[in-house]
Amino acid sequence: MPEQVSAAPDRGTLRLALSVGGLVLAVLLGFGLGRMNAGGDPAAVGLETADHTHPPGTAQHDHGTGTDQPAETAGGLSVSQAGYTLAPLAAAFTPGKAGEFRFQIHDARRRPVTRFAVVHDKPMHLIVVRRDLTGYQHLHPTMAPDGTWSVPLTLSQGGTWRAYADFTVVADDGSQTALTLGVDLTVPGRYDPRPLPAATTSTAVDGFTVAYEGTPQVGATVPLTFRITTGGTTATLERYLGAYGHLVALREGDLGYLHVHPEPQLVDGAVRFWLTTPGPGRYRLYLDFQVAGKVRTAEFTVTVP
Repeated sequence: MPEQVSAAPDRGTLRLALSVGGLVLAVLLGFGLGRMNAGGDPAAVGLETADHTHPPGTAQHDHGTGTDQPAETAGGLSVSQAGYTLAPLAAAFTPGKAGEFRFQIHDARRRPVTRFAVVHDKPMHLIVVRRDLTGYQHLHPTMAPDGTWSVPLTLSQGGTWRAYADFTVVADDGSQTALTLGVDLTVPGRYDPRPLPAATTSTAVDGFTVAYEGTPQVGATVPLTFRITTGGTTATLERYLGAYGHLVALREGDLGYLHVHPEPQLVDGAVRFWLTTPGPGRYRLYLDFQVAGKVRTAEFTVTVP
């Protein structure tokens, strides 16, 4: 009588089949979940453009490509960060008299840094303001071969002033670190702080009317659109440092710093910024714009609840 062959597999074969089947199922599920979580368009991943970096405190804005991350903290609150230090070399000033501010940026080994990326046409942006947020200046120092930066500087009145160095360091391996470091400058003489002007959305400067639309909100990136007019006609804005405007926001109290750049093109003749305020309080806005080859600054007070 011929031997009968059972249709049922033995236990070893069954265990092997179940193991292989489970492995295949896990791979298929993982592949499917990976596709579901991929987030769609790979262009949405935030890739920095090759010629532009952001210092801390820079809020979201449009470069035409990529997606920036909104700022969550203000910059310029420390003299040292990420292994780099702002080291003043000459900072003695007499009220109202021309002087010179000299400084270096030191690395973690206390060596002067000499490699900086050019961001918005300059390797170093220096913002100076008195602690009551008056006397705003936006300057561009020059660097000597030894890494010493210098710039003529006149501080009009006595008191404590804040200097912000806004720059991007290039490391030996080519990587870039964008930073804003701050230091106090003391000017002898009586200090009579001025109260901040009342909040307003329109101001006049040198024959121009500057008005903005938009409401800053804590933790949210919102548009602020500035329109500059003269004689009832929209002014013809020119590019200054590679953009149609530059906006600095300083927070009353700790003088936290935000430097915001606009969209690359005008919006119906106006310049639009995307601003993220890191916390509530009163801020002073400084808008630099250029018309007919001359740079002017419009100032506003903004209250963020």
